[in-house]
Amino acid sequence: MKQSYFIADLHLTENRPDITAAFFDFLDNKIINDDVDALYILGDFFEVWVGDDYQTDLSKSVAARLSQVSESGTEVFFIHGNRDFIMREDYAKSASMTLLPEQVVIDLYGTPTVILHGDEMCTQDIEYQKFRKKSRGWWWPKLMLAMPLWYRKKIARNAREKSKQSQAGKALEILDVTEDAVLAMFEKHQVANMIHGHTHRPNVHHYNINGKTLTRTVLGDWYEQGSYLRATPEKQKLVHTPFK
Repeated sequence: MKQSYFIADLHLTENRPDITAAFFDFLDNKIINDDVDALYILGDFFEVWVGDDYQTDLSKSVAARLSQVSESGTEVFFIHGNRDFIMREDYAKSASMTLLPEQVVIDLYGTPTVILHGDEMCTQDIEYQKFRKKSRGWWWPKLMLAMPLWYRKKIARNAREKSKQSQAGKALEILDVTEDAVLAMFEKHQVANMIHGHTHRPNVHHYNINGKTLTRTVLGDWYEQGSYLRATPEKQKLVHTPFK
């Protein structure tokens, strides 16, 4: 059977072995032991990423398991999120996965579909969008990766704490995508189907624009459950599985 899976926002970290265990279980039961065309990871796969040169037991074990997925015949694709945007080809190669642009249109069994992490559509969060523009530029990642590893780890800790404080003071709607940005994304890529993560608000949204139905699927995070989208030529199904 033709099928592909989409996941996002696992935020893998040594502090949450239950998430890693759930992810490995997902790979064993849904991917490796089944006939799957592709696995798409749409960002924030790790809680933080300070560079491909910082290898941990966690990152190594994840790379090994993803390589197993690739060896089983399933292609693995990755789109950067706001936590792991400086992941580069070295790690991708070790995990046997292909890095994709931050927005890309794929042919999902005959349906042109734009896939992305989704943070660029949260346009009401002006503070974050300013940082995003800087951090996705050519010079900022290059500068960061030139820093000593200990300094990058310190910057990452400080940035995470600042982000928590910033989000705590913002209304929930500011942290969500805006309809204008969503419709602009559909228009930019001339598609009627979109899949993204980032907001941690899993749902399937439909828009009727000029008699045309547009569908936007938001993937869930993996803090309390496994969340994935299974796509076949016939349908797309968003699934949530609570951790054991």
